[in-house]
Amino acid sequence: MKLGRRALLGGAGLLALGFGGLAGRRMWLSREPDLPEPIDTKGRALWSNWAGNEHSYPVVRAAPANEAELAALLPKAQTPVRPVGSGHSFTALVPTEGTLLSLDRLSGLVRHDAASMTATVRAGTKLSALGPLLAGIGQEMPNLPDINKQTLAGALATGTHGTGKGVKAIHGEVTAMRLVLPNGEVAECSRDVRPELFHAARVSLGAFGVLSEVTLQNRPLERVKKVVSLVDTDDMLRQWPALAEKHRNAEFLVLPFTGKSALITHDTTTEPVTPRGPDGDTDTLMDLKSLRDLFEFTPELRRKAAQSAMADIPPDIAIDEGWKLLSNERPVRFKEMEYHLPIAEQVGVLREIIRRIESDARGVFFPIEARIIAPDDAWLSPFYERESGSIAVHAWYKEDHDWMYKLAEPVFREAGGRPHWGKLHSLGAQDFQRLYPQFAEADAVRRSVDPEGRMLNPFLKRIFG
Repeated sequence: MKLGRRALLGGAGLLALGFGGLAGRRMWLSREPDLPEPIDTKGRALWSNWAGNEHSYPVVRAAPANEAELAALLPKAQTPVRPVGSGHSFTALVPTEGTLLSLDRLSGLVRHDAASMTATVRAGTKLSALGPLLAGIGQEMPNLPDINKQTLAGALATGTHGTGKGVKAIHGEVTAMRLVLPNGEVAECSRDVRPELFHAARVSLGAFGVLSEVTLQNRPLERVKKVVSLVDTDDMLRQWPALAEKHRNAEFLVLPFTGKSALITHDTTTEPVTPRGPDGDTDTLMDLKSLRDLFEFTPELRRKAAQSAMADIPPDIAIDEGWKLLSNERPVRFKEMEYHLPIAEQVGVLREIIRRIESDARGVFFPIEARIIAPDDAWLSPFYERESGSIAVHAWYKEDHDWMYKLAEPVFREAGGRPHWGKLHSLGAQDFQRLYPQFAEADAVRRSVDPEGRMLNPFLKRIFG
């Protein structure tokens, strides 16, 4: 979906009337951030996450080829040992001056059961590879997140989720796991085998050991219809509970300073395939940035220009297998804070977040994302025993994100929100003990399998206390 170019180019004429200096100021503020040195003074190579806001210089980098190599490596590895997937977390879960452990070589299908619709896969499998892999055996995951570049292990460790009424996060469909503990022991766990480890480590933060295999409860492959349409934000907020009930998967993106939102729905269909077209989200995002650069200090003009640019944009429609449509390409890097709220609080909190951003954070141009997630029983799941409405705010990777902590996080916390484990937050052990009924029990299991804290970097020490 792309904004009307004519309206945007017409707005550019205001540059000649004195707005060039404001846009130039924004270009200066949005210059490329300074990069850490590629090699530190001890000759260690840089590791950095996707957004570039976290980095470290590990002494050892390891990529075991199989579970046996992983089990032999862990007891002897230099600590802290931190598993790394695709680096799509914005928190400091991964940085280590010890061992950085990649699961990229532990990838692929192990076995499947057509009758029960289950599949066992190696934990380093990327979600982007998992879609076609499962489609080849007539299965699909019940849901996928917005981005599918993560490893399965990383997605499970952080509670990664999609959206949909009655649809659980990815870890909610895990039926069994093989986990290599810090002492090298290979532990099998499920609801019936070592259930306390299963409940504690399904969302693990990479603190209980390293996943090697995961068994997923899938469903038959289905064709879905994806519709992306522009709607008035006020109407969207009023209709959201009903829309979430109506569609198999529903989410929306509030476009701040425009009065508009993009509603995205997926529903099963028998209509013929209409493949998704080329990605237009990047162009739309940069158009929103251009509007911000031109009209940052005149919100009313910004809104009028945006609504002119968005007039008469038809819905985008694609029909295909779900794994091809649920996730999206996100080449524009960003930083993100996401909290999961009791479902009854979602709309009210979102109204307040929009008000605060449009009042006190006029530099924001990234959409605000709203989704819905079903409850599950994993002890460290943000959705533990409650249906949740998530709200995510974003900042371009080049720009300041302190406003998230000042404007958004206090509202999230007051409403009883639980942060996404892989996204920005300022909480510590006492907060999590209050927010998670089984936090102490999960930590007790963690201590039993890692009594020396071999998996804990400074960030995880803050989390567990």
